[in-house]
Amino acid sequence: MDFVKKTLSVALVMAAFSIGSVCYAFPDDPVVMKPFEKLSRGVINVAFGPFEIVMKTFDTTKNYGSLPGLVYGPVKGICYMVAREGVGVIDIVTFPFPLPGCPDDPNDYGYGYGPIMRPAWVVDIDHNYANFFYNDTVTVDSEQ
Repeated sequence: MDFVKKTLSVALVMAAFSIGSVCYAFPDDPVVMKPFEKLSRGVINVAFGPFEIVMKTFDTTKNYGSLPGLVYGPVKGICYMVAREGVGVIDIVTFPFPLPGCPDDPNDYGYGYGPIMRPAWVVDIDHNYANFFYNDTVTVDSEQ
């Protein structure tokens, strides 16, 4: 059992160093970096998918009022959470391959490493309460 744990630990450390060296060697190469962006998007969407409940409750309260926000918002958030988790798993499993209907440019079509679901991340610039996730000087990338 200890042999399996040691072997797994060594394999994970080697994988981390090899991924880090690839990212350092090709920082601006979209062919290399787009799959890793897709992998990170998938991991973040799976890890923070439950935030959708809070985000959709906030949006519904802001757009329709407090009573619909209390009733309809969490239901909508749970539906979006399930979708976000599923999309995250798909991004993790298929990160080395471009998918059809996922171009990098939202106005384009074809294959790509772009997000399946928009917004691409759970917390976008519109839901940045008290500058917690992004600071005031952040610039928005129009491609996301």
